[in-house]
Amino acid sequence: MEALKTSCAIHTSGFSVGGVSVQLFGNCFDDVSLVESLLPFRGDENNSDIHLSVEWAGSFTPPRSRPLFDSGTTWRLYEDGAGFQFDFNAPAFGERPYKRLLADNLFRSCTLQMSEDSFRGSHYTPAPLDYPLDELLIMHRLTQEPAIELHGVGIVGPNGNNNLFVGHSGAGKSTTARLWTSLHEVDILSDDRIIVREDLVREHSIREYFAVEDRIRQEKSYEGNRSADPTQIYMYGTPWHGEAHFALPQCAPLKRIFVLEHGHGNVLTRLTRSQMVAELFARAFVPFHRHEYVDHALGFLERVADSIPCYRYSFEPDARAVEKILQLND
Repeated sequence: MEALKTSCAIHTSGFSVGGVSVQLFGNCFDDVSLVESLLPFRGDENNSDIHLSVEWAGSFTPPRSRPLFDSGTTWRLYEDGAGFQFDFNAPAFGERPYKRLLADNLFRSCTLQMSEDSFRGSHYTPAPLDYPLDELLIMHRLTQEPAIELHGVGIVGPNGNNNLFVGHSGAGKSTTARLWTSLHEVDILSDDRIIVREDLVREHSIREYFAVEDRIRQEKSYEGNRSADPTQIYMYGTPWHGEAHFALPQCAPLKRIFVLEHGHGNVLTRLTRSQMVAELFARAFVPFHRHEYVDHALGFLERVADSIPCYRYSFEPDARAVEKILQLND
């Protein structure tokens, strides 16, 4: 392994999810190879939001503090000076972490350390960017963006019916995705995880997303000095799909949001601003270990509530549920 690393030049790759771009640097091609789920999200490596260096280390020193968060299965989060430390575990590698992510407090500059001791003699092929590291990286960077990740299915429908259906596990997101695709020509951005963000208004189709992404990035500032140009709420597909396996690297302007629940008669109930914020926050992926992250999420959801109508949708999984949405006039 050491001989291989010393003989390799610096390699790079990149991907973009939800308007957040990541550039990877490593000594070997394998260090920056994207896992299969990220391949459709490959993007321009320039002007990236996150710089991620991949390195190899013999073994890791134990953390010196209690974890800020423990997933109970695959990862733990610790404070690391002015930044953060994520330790990743897997039964195949024993109790010690097999990789460690070090990030600054803005999640702009990160280092991913892979444990040589863990992989030595193992038949497992290292995959630095495998889940859940990729999602954790994007989710934490969104705390610095006018954006949030929601548990939902994004459907780019006919005649501008671009709708987001949010719901907890079992609420019917994948069922909704299958139902719409069986009845209409639609694009499913994801059937489980959608990123909603505020972007400059642009007159481009979702299929032109990557062609215009660099220009849009140059026109806006994420650090508070936002442009005076009009903005619009967009929804973005992610690699993290549900049971129906829909995941597209595209985006579309968002028209409506529906909170899914199983019921009878396909009943729509318009939510108030405060109800909408509460319902969306309950279905959001927000790092709760910093109060400012929570405040940021709530503030952004308030802006979404001011721009997008939201309904509670008690539905039955048949064609009438789709037609009810298509015939809706706000």
